[in-house]
Amino acid sequence: MLNRATKWLETNWVTPAYAGWLLMVLTICFFGAATNTMAGWLYVISGVGIALLGVGAILPARSIQALTVSRDPILPVTAGADLEISLTIHNPTTQIHTLFQVQDLTPLNRLNPPQTTVEQVLARSTYQWVYYQPTEQRGVYQWGKVALRSGAPIGLFWCQRHRQSAAVAYVYPQVLKLDRCPLLDGLASDRSTNRQSSSRNLEAANEGITRSLRPYRYGDSMRMIHWRTSARYGEFQVRELEIDRGGQDVIIYLDSGSNWDAADFEQAVIAACTLYFYASKSPNLNVKLWTAGTGLISGNQRVLETLAAVQLNEPNRIDMLPNSVVYLTSQTQQLDALPAGNRWILWTHDRFTPPAQSLGMVIDQDLPLQQQLNQSSFANESIPDLYVRSSTTQNSELN
Repeated sequence: MLNRATKWLETNWVTPAYAGWLLMVLTICFFGAATNTMAGWLYVISGVGIALLGVGAILPARSIQALTVSRDPILPVTAGADLEISLTIHNPTTQIHTLFQVQDLTPLNRLNPPQTTVEQVLARSTYQWVYYQPTEQRGVYQWGKVALRSGAPIGLFWCQRHRQSAAVAYVYPQVLKLDRCPLLDGLASDRSTNRQSSSRNLEAANEGITRSLRPYRYGDSMRMIHWRTSARYGEFQVRELEIDRGGQDVIIYLDSGSNWDAADFEQAVIAACTLYFYASKSPNLNVKLWTAGTGLISGNQRVLETLAAVQLNEPNRIDMLPNSVVYLTSQTQQLDALPAGNRWILWTHDRFTPPAQSLGMVIDQDLPLQQQLNQSSFANESIPDLYVRSSTTQNSELN
């Protein structure tokens, strides 16, 4: 309660420093002695003390009143890296402002916010403060206020005033490096032959698949020149054909609408991010992400921001499972309703019997996630359509 009252006084008015409390006690003592003895010199000393206390209570607020603070945009980082925070203090007055503290009220360290001491800011000038904030966990963090704290010029009272300086920092989940991922490689391989054949047909075609025209470049085939447009513009115009960007549509389905263990959910977010970017490198897969809070999304930037902000127990937008998904969940009963041909990754601490004719894995908490996603036990060509049963927690072997 006392700390709260002191904090309120400091942010709304002033609070005495140690020297201020000492001077107040001495002033009261001298004033009491003066009233008892009627000695003029004691009145003078107590009057000087009262004057010093008055000046010391007024000047700190004035010393930082005109200062403003701006913040540079915060670049996103991956969890474990440091955020670079840059603050600029502006002095628009014609006077030099000296000796004050700057505290950045960061959401990542509320109990011990980073701070620095500024010796002076010249007239009509700025002072830039750059510091690095460590990150441990993914998330979307809102920066709001910066505290300016001063006791200048006498140091009898502390005064603190807040400045609004909003910014948003995205801390993305980690993306594990995978040399291979049989869970996704099987989805890509069974469609690659058809896609290559379709691409060859498009390349050999001449009519009906023109996407756009562009000026001729050295090395272009003469048969791709569009003669009528070339005659109109007076220079060769080359047709650009439609490129087959098809392939297997794959949805990384993060079951964020269910109840999770917090540690398991963070691991599932890392797995979803890793699988998404691994699949995005395959020319045979069109990958998207699904979460309960956002639904179906795509695009690297949007996926990273979504996974940075996703929380467990989000309200579900839809209940129906789409086809061709990699289903990340902690609920064993939901795997029974998973359509045939889909993949799954399960986080559970209970005994579990994998559903028949499905490819999936149960995460072993004692093994690194990267090793399990990278394992080779999923590649089993003897099972039609690569439907495989796997359970690492039960040490079962693929049939």
